[in-house]
Amino acid sequence: MKGKLILEDGAVFHGDMLDERPVLGEVVFNTGMTGYQEILTDPSYCSQIVTLTYPLIGNYGAAKKFNQSRKCFFNGFIVGELCDIGSNWQKEEELTDFLKAQDIPCLYNVDTRAITRHIRSLGAMKGVLVPEGTSQEQIDALMQGEIPRDVVKIVTTPEVYRMENAGGPHVVVMDFGIKQHILESLHGIGCDLTIVPAYTKAEEIMALNPDGIFLSNGPGDPKDLPEIIEVVREIAGKKPTFGICLGHQLLSLAFGADTYKLKFGHRGSNQPVKNLLTGRVHITSQNHGYAVDEESLKGLPLEVTHRAVNDGTVEGIRHKELPIFSVQYHPEASPGPDDNRYLFDQFWAMLQKGE
Repeated sequence: MKGKLILEDGAVFHGDMLDERPVLGEVVFNTGMTGYQEILTDPSYCSQIVTLTYPLIGNYGAAKKFNQSRKCFFNGFIVGELCDIGSNWQKEEELTDFLKAQDIPCLYNVDTRAITRHIRSLGAMKGVLVPEGTSQEQIDALMQGEIPRDVVKIVTTPEVYRMENAGGPHVVVMDFGIKQHILESLHGIGCDLTIVPAYTKAEEIMALNPDGIFLSNGPGDPKDLPEIIEVVREIAGKKPTFGICLGHQLLSLAFGADTYKLKFGHRGSNQPVKNLLTGRVHITSQNHGYAVDEESLKGLPLEVTHRAVNDGTVEGIRHKELPIFSVQYHPEASPGPDDNRYLFDQFWAMLQKGE
C-alpha cells in the first residue's frame, strides 16, 4: 500500500505503508546505525513519529530480550528500507511482524535523508502518516488533533514493583518511562530496587526508607510535570540521588534552573560528550528534545560536569555540596561501548558512603 508523511508546514514525502491506520505525532529523527528494536521500545519516544537515518532496518529481525519496555509507545515509524527477512541467531520474529503486533504504522521506501534535512533546517514538527488516497479533509482533521502533553502518565508503571538484591542498598526508582537496561544496570551493580509510579508522593517515597533515589528517563516537556518537580524538590538532598535524561531535567528544574526545547533534539547512539572533570570525550546514546539552560544555573548550587561536543549544550550537572548528580544521556546503552558505566559506579560509591 502506498502512503505518505505530511508535515505541518505542507512538506510531503511518499513511500509504501505497512499499516493503513492514519496517525498524528511529532516527527523526529534518530541517527543510530543499530538498535532499532531498543529505539522502538524506548518510552521516551511516546507519541512521536520516528525517522531512522540509517537505511537498512530489520536486517537482524526482532527478539523479546531487546525490548526496553512493556510495549512500543511510538505513533509511527519511518525507514528507508524495511527488510522482511532478518538474519541473526537470536532472531525470534521478523521486524515486520513485530510492527504489526505492536500496531505501529510504518512508512518505508521513503527518502529519509530528505526528511532529516528538512527537520534539521526547520525543526521537529507535527506530522501525519496516512495512506496515499486519504482525502484532504481527513488529513486536515487529523493534523488539527492535539499531541498529548503529559505523556509520562502513559508510560509510567501502573503499580509499585521490586527487583530484589538481598543485602544491597535500597534504591527507589521513580519511573517516568524507564528503560529496562537502566534497571538491569542498577540491579547489576548490587542495588535492591523498588520501582514506583511517576506521581508517587514524597512522603510515600521516604516511607520506603531508601538508601538512594534514582530519577529515570522519560518522554515530553519536563515543564508539563509541575507536581513531579515539587516531589523532586522535597526529596532532593535527603538521600544520594542520580538522574538520567528527563530525570536530569526535572532535577535541574527542582533546584530553580530552566529548560528549553532544542530545534531538533539529540537522538542517536553516536553523540560525543565531554566530561569536564576529566577532559575525556565519550560516545553516548541520547534521546531527548529538551535541554537545561546553562545561563539559568548561575547562582544555583549546581555545576556543569558534562557538555555536548556538537552544540555545547549541558549534558551533566552535580550539586556542589550534596550527593546529587545527573546526566542528559543514557550511560546504560553503552555505544562506547563501556565509556559511561563509571556513572553507575559513582552512584554506587555514594550509596556506600551513605552521604
